[in-house]
Amino acid sequence: MFAQTDIEKYFIAEKQESLLFIVVGIIAIILALAFFFHWKTTFYKGAAIPLLVIGLIQAIVGLTVYSRSDSQRIENVYAYDMDPGKLKTQELPRMKKVNKNFIICRWVEFFLILMGLILVFIFRNNEGGTFWYGLGITLAIQSAIMLGADYFAEKRAIKYSSGLEIFVNKS
Repeated sequence: MFAQTDIEKYFIAEKQESLLFIVVGIIAIILALAFFFHWKTTFYKGAAIPLLVIGLIQAIVGLTVYSRSDSQRIENVYAYDMDPGKLKTQELPRMKKVNKNFIICRWVEFFLILMGLILVFIFRNNEGGTFWYGLGITLAIQSAIMLGADYFAEKRAIKYSSGLEIFVNKS
């Protein structure tokens, strides 16, 4: 049975994971800046690029989700009792879009992991390829972190969406 507590749990878990994303993103950005400005070797300069780009994505997405989670939780808990139609016309379509986006993200993350691993294998013993070797390692690692986080977020979203769908079809 889908209940208000399921809505609460979903958004609280979403907010907690987004906080983790913010922290990981900030650490990645700081590490990228240290790699680029302090260590300055070609390996570290290559490693800095995925750390910076993906770290910015992690921090921005984390901050966006974190800042909207409470209002979405409150709106949907209220709608559960007072306006169940809103869950059907707004929340369920939003969650269907979120779930489709997870599929796209998964394929992008797989592709980036593969590209990172290819760079690692091509340039691992190449003296002139240390930039690409560093880039490949951090691209694969950062993409794997994103894939892992998105895996758990997707499982949570699917469970929430399924409960939501059952609820709105009974209403």
